[in-house]
Amino acid sequence: MAAATTGAASGEDSDILETPILDAERPNLLQKISEEGGYAYVRMASLAALGDFRAAEAAREMAWEQLHSGPWHAVLPIWRDAYSMACLHVARLHYKDGEFKEALRALDMGLIMGGTVLRKDLDSAVEKVSTNASAIWGLSEYEGSVKGRPLWNGEDCSEAEFLRVLPIRSLSCKVVERRSGLSLEGFLCDYFLPGYPVIIADGMAHWPARSKWNDLNYLKKVGRNYLSAGWKQELMSFSEFLNRIQSNNCMSLEPTTYLAQHPLFDQIHELRKDIVIPDYCFAGGGDLRPLNAWFGPAGTVTPLHHDPHHNLLAQVVGKKYVRLYPASVSENLYPYTETMLSNSSQVDLDCLDVKEFPKVIDLEFMDCILDEGEMLYIPPKWWHYVRSLTISFSVSFWWSNSGSSTVP
Repeated sequence: MAAATTGAASGEDSDILETPILDAERPNLLQKISEEGGYAYVRMASLAALGDFRAAEAAREMAWEQLHSGPWHAVLPIWRDAYSMACLHVARLHYKDGEFKEALRALDMGLIMGGTVLRKDLDSAVEKVSTNASAIWGLSEYEGSVKGRPLWNGEDCSEAEFLRVLPIRSLSCKVVERRSGLSLEGFLCDYFLPGYPVIIADGMAHWPARSKWNDLNYLKKVGRNYLSAGWKQELMSFSEFLNRIQSNNCMSLEPTTYLAQHPLFDQIHELRKDIVIPDYCFAGGGDLRPLNAWFGPAGTVTPLHHDPHHNLLAQVVGKKYVRLYPASVSENLYPYTETMLSNSSQVDLDCLDVKEFPKVIDLEFMDCILDEGEMLYIPPKWWHYVRSLTISFSVSFWWSNSGSSTVP
């Protein structure tokens, strides 16, 4: 693992991607694939391991076809691992020829669509390729003071303009309290233990992300080879994603693209280095969950729902409107009766049907406009609705009171 993450290698190893797990598990994986009738795949994968690029591409195509042979939940796990294997073969050959962009693209597809067995090989390969690519493309020399075109230029709409696109009664009830210089003890005693929302106004001023993520050139550099999967399972380059979200203006009512609750930092490790897990997330001895990104244009909406975890929503770029209802009014928010949707409300706040949901109209709530550089603590079971008011890039930190931490 160390050899894959320590920068440009020297000598004969410089053009080799180490895949220790694949090397150890290959016989077992090929045997399982054969048992599922994948004889042609096994032949191509064996040739790919010997350096045959056309065979590697053929194996990847065969596995891809299996991934799309029916509903995703019905795909056999071994074919996801087969796809990971093929992506590693393709990436190794591209990397050997100095084709870093193509190697990263293959690895990223393996991370998105592949299985879990070879995940560590994929991760370490991404680290090695990214490090060597950075040396050539100059990413390591990026300075926050060297600004390119801003993702969001800071132009603001008036509150009256915002109210035109927000749900009725917005900003008319109690506003979420803002705190500066909030100590961990103060957070624990005043908000965490009572289960009460709060905005922390100055908790991320030291993050590199605060200066870097609003630079479109920086985002395109670090994400130039990566793919993102959206709600509609559409795959696109990260650069294409950035271009698409920029096409929406401040008051757009028809968002086109939204990267929602996405493990972006597993794919673009440079972005993970730009953020710091807040000390508040360790309140109560809780266990951290995987970090997620929320990135999209103005007008993107997360419908009314609640989560079982503590949530610290960090607004890195842009602004969001957030409305919060306490768990005590759950029955009046008409949650779905189906078990899988019981944490979601049937109420569409953007188009409220007062005849069908009469109890909602008079409910008290808290809300706020979450500004760039602020964090919002949302306690477990608090219902929340979120709308992006501008191009927005947020990070959510979830933690619970039991289980084991899964955040690297």
